[in-house]
Amino acid sequence: MSVPVWLWFATIAGLVVLLAIDLFIVDRKPHEVTIGEAARWVTFYVGVAILFGVGIWFWSGGVYAGEFFAGYITEYSLSVDNLFIFLIIMTTFKVPAIHQHKVLLIGILMALVMRGIFIAVGAAVIAEFSWVFYLFGLFLIYTGYKLARTDHNEEEEEYKENIALRLVRKVYPVTDGYQGSKSFVKIDGRRFVTPMFIVIVAIGTTDLLFALDSIPAIFGLTKEPFLVFTANAFALMGLRQLYFLLGGLLSKLVYLSIGLSVILGFIGVKLILEALHTNSLFFLNGGEPLHVPTIGIELSLSVIIGVLAITTIASLVKAKRDAAEAVEQASGSDHL
Repeated sequence: MSVPVWLWFATIAGLVVLLAIDLFIVDRKPHEVTIGEAARWVTFYVGVAILFGVGIWFWSGGVYAGEFFAGYITEYSLSVDNLFIFLIIMTTFKVPAIHQHKVLLIGILMALVMRGIFIAVGAAVIAEFSWVFYLFGLFLIYTGYKLARTDHNEEEEEYKENIALRLVRKVYPVTDGYQGSKSFVKIDGRRFVTPMFIVIVAIGTTDLLFALDSIPAIFGLTKEPFLVFTANAFALMGLRQLYFLLGGLLSKLVYLSIGLSVILGFIGVKLILEALHTNSLFFLNGGEPLHVPTIGIELSLSVIIGVLAITTIASLVKAKRDAAEAVEQASGSDHL
C-alpha cells in the first residue's frame, strides 16, 4: 500500500479537526455527558470510521479496506475492556462528573501521540526483523490466556499508581482537592498540580500500557503503518463517548474478556503461521520458509465479528437471566 506523505498529513490534520470540534462543542461548557449525547457522538465517530474504510476500499481495494475494518473493530473491542480500568481510575480519584469528559479527552490525546511513536518504532522493527512476529504471536496467545482468567465481576480492585504518577508526585506537590478543571495552580507563589492533572496522566499512561497487546494484535491483521495508525486513532477517538454510553452496561458484559481472549489467541496463531510461512530463522528448517496454511483477512474479519457477536449476546442473555433470578429470590423472601 503506497501512502504519499500528503495523505499522512491530510489524515492527521483531519483527525485534529475532529478532536477540535469535539473539544469546542462538548467541553466549551463543562457538564455531565448524557446517554443521548454520548450515543450521538459514538454514532458520529463510528460513521466517520466507516466512511474512511469505504474510502480505502475505493482507492486501494477491498483487501486493505478489510484490514482496516478488522483492525478498527479489534482495537475498539479491546478498548471496551479497557473501560473497566478507566472506571476504576475515575472512581479512585473521585473525578467530578462534569470534568470526566475532559479528563478522557486529554488523557487519550496523550495516548494517541504516544501510540503514534510506538507504531512507528514497531513498523521499523518489523521491516528489519521479520522474526519479531514469532514473539508477537506468542505474546498475544499468552495475553489471551491471562485475559480469559480475568473476572470483572469480582469485587472492584484498587487502582495502583504507576511509576509515571509516582514521579509526578515527587516533582510537584498535589493540592488536596480539585480546582475546577485546572491542572496547575499557584498557591503562595508555589506551583501545585491538581488531582485533575494526576488523573489525566493516569488515563494516558494506562492506555499506553494497553497498547502492549493492541498494537501487536493489529500488526497481526495488517502490516501497513497507515492502517495501524488510523484504526487506533478512530478507536481511541470514539472511546470517550463509549465510556459514557455504556455506563452500567459494562458490568453486564461478563463474557467480553473470554471473547477478546479468543480473538487475541486467534491473531496470535495467525501471526505465527505467517512467520512460519516467511521463515528466515537459520535454526528452523534451515532458514527456509515452511509450507503452512495462512489465514486471510476475510476469515479474520469473520472470526472477529462472530466472536464479538456471540459473547455480547451471551453476556446480555446471562445478565437478563440473573436479573430475573434476583427478582424471584427477592419475591420469595418477601413471602417468608
